Amino acid sequence: MAPVVLRSVEEVKAWATGLRREGRRLALVPTMGYLHEGHLSLIREGRRRVDAVAASIFVNPTQFGPREDLSRYPRDFEGDLAKCASAGAEAVFAPTPEVMYPSGYQTYVEVTEVSQGLCGARRPGHFRGVATIVTQLLSLFRPDVALFGEKDYQQLQVIRALNRDLHLGAEIVGMPTIREADGLAMSSRNAYLSAEERQRALSLSRGLRAAVMLLQGGTRDAQALVGAVRHELSQAGLREDYVELVDAERLTPLASVAPGQAARLLVAAFSGATRLIDNMQLGG
Repeated sequence: MAPVVLRSVEEVKAWATGLRREGRRLALVPTMGYLHEGHLSLIREGRRRVDAVAASIFVNPTQFGPREDLSRYPRDFEGDLAKCASAGAEAVFAPTPEVMYPSGYQTYVEVTEVSQGLCGARRPGHFRGVATIVTQLLSLFRPDVALFGEKDYQQLQVIRALNRDLHLGAEIVGMPTIREADGLAMSSRNAYLSAEERQRALSLSRGLRAAVMLLQGGTRDAQALVGAVRHELSQAGLREDYVELVDAERLTPLASVAPGQAARLLVAAFSGATRLIDNMQLGG
């Protein structure tokens, strides 16, 4: 069955209120559309956990910088609706920017600590935009569960913090990165890659796997673990944006991985003109 398409704040409130009156629990999957298997895995997991799933499809202008790809971000609304239906979403919220940011809009949400460094340093204002739109969505839907992919790991930590600090009441679930058969992390931006750029982009996951193997072999030093990723990027001719080893929860830099410590190794790099990100857990 095709999901009901919600276009306004009033429609969302009415739909979610009706669901609660029926005693049904709700999962929310916020997206920017151009859906792939990673997004669909979140919808299916939401269905497994609760009674109903809603997805949002909104290319959020406030999380794009002035030189970023808002105007050419890939879009396929009809295809996205069909995919949402196949994965079991009951509703899709697809507002215009004017619905979410009407004339006179002046309220923004900032998460001050885990938004620092990494993508936060390279994309000023990005996480303010993310935090603002996710706060709006959680406030409108009041879901029992909200699901996000771990590929955008810093974003996930930002959302966990705002949900906790603003008492929004959702269970925030991070789901494992879904990868292509060759290891490339699924991303809507992969559509920008030429065949050659896509092949070179495999160096991100290859470097991360090399670092995981080093840790399993007893290497705990951050410089060596980061170096394994940088070596693969260099060999493939990618331009590094950052490679950093951080504490998995606080995202603070680590000099080494202590036994039993949960760490995360994150990478951002350009394959051609396309900026890609990836990460893997180390230890913990």
